[in-house]
Amino acid sequence: MLDIKLIREKPDLVRQRLATRGAGDESLIDKILQADEQRRKCLTEVESLKSRRNRVSKEIGALMGRKKIQEAEDRKRETRELGDRIADLDKQAAGAETLRDGLMLQMPNLPHESVPVGKTAEDNPVIRIHGEKAQFGFNPRTHVEICESLGLVDFARAAKLSGSGFILFTHWGAKLERALIQFLLDVHTNEHGYTELSPPFMVGPQCLEGVGQFPKFKDQYYGVAEGNDVAKLGHLYLIPTAETPVANIHREEILKESQLPIRYCAYTPCFRGEAGAAGVGTRGMIRVHQFDKVELIKIVKPESGYDEHEKMLANAERVLQLLGLHYRVVLLCTGDMGFASAKTYDIEVWAPGQGSYLEVSSVSNCEDFQARRMNLRFKTEAGDNRFPHILNGSGTALARLFVALVETCQQADGSVLVPQALQPYLKAGRIAV
Repeated sequence: MLDIKLIREKPDLVRQRLATRGAGDESLIDKILQADEQRRKCLTEVESLKSRRNRVSKEIGALMGRKKIQEAEDRKRETRELGDRIADLDKQAAGAETLRDGLMLQMPNLPHESVPVGKTAEDNPVIRIHGEKAQFGFNPRTHVEICESLGLVDFARAAKLSGSGFILFTHWGAKLERALIQFLLDVHTNEHGYTELSPPFMVGPQCLEGVGQFPKFKDQYYGVAEGNDVAKLGHLYLIPTAETPVANIHREEILKESQLPIRYCAYTPCFRGEAGAAGVGTRGMIRVHQFDKVELIKIVKPESGYDEHEKMLANAERVLQLLGLHYRVVLLCTGDMGFASAKTYDIEVWAPGQGSYLEVSSVSNCEDFQARRMNLRFKTEAGDNRFPHILNGSGTALARLFVALVETCQQADGSVLVPQALQPYLKAGRIAV
């Protein structure tokens, strides 16, 4: 959520920066200001009427003391009328506040000034490229062909169990998936200093609102019901990413400045209702409704937010470097950024069988946008309460990492070489029939 003071004091600046996203959200500013002005006008009148009511109340006592009963009764009637007017204005102020805050929840974050203006992914500049694309003396196969020939994934039975967009890992495929998760967690906890968590996989709607996924994208997530109790549907939701529970851990708290920075990492499955929409990418593992991910979360002081952002990006890159994968880092333009982000880098790993790059990590600084929505603050040494910056990054996401790895490490004989960094986890140097 944006700072209402910023909208009041610099509405043109807010409109200008929102307009660079290209979604028309700047049109909400006038409605927000109108509701905010209505609320403030009502509250100002309420304070004036309360002051007047206090004066009249004091007069009643004096009039009663002088036996001016009729005048005292007239004053009592006036206080009742003032009370009714105050109650009505309070109701109007509350309504205006609800309207204002509801509109603000629909408004995305402002892009950082360093974010390039653009409309689509085609406008995202490449920041750097790591390594070289794998070269083969044969036509590289897709991950679907590799997984089926080596028995790593059973796509047909996954569809039989749950429909399209789900994965059934089998034998070495299941072992490889588990090895990747353990490897990612170990790198981030042992090398990068993150604290590992294991959060719930279902959360209340307030958590989705806190990170900016609700209310605008509510139709993209899985609501949960208890048995046949339809009335409880929507009390809990399957998480779309570990960011949702982990970023909300300290919601409605006031942290000590000395507690910052906080660095968390967590493995969870992730559930996305929109994956594979309109038949796109429904074959294979690239767009699925359920996938595994190791997520990184930081809660930091605003002045160090962008330094920590670069460090988080380096942390996510490190795992790809250890696995020997070719990748590139792109900076998302204003029109391609996520709703809550002020600045986002994507890491895209090369998948030879696809002949394309696949996004395996988005690393974002949301500044204080999420902290305001979840009312998370920290108290400075001077005693002031401030909103921290909240950062999130995939460290990284599977199954696309799985796809890139098996396609990159495939051999002419049909086997897959296991990267050296993974061999202690998988207890094997090669996956073969």
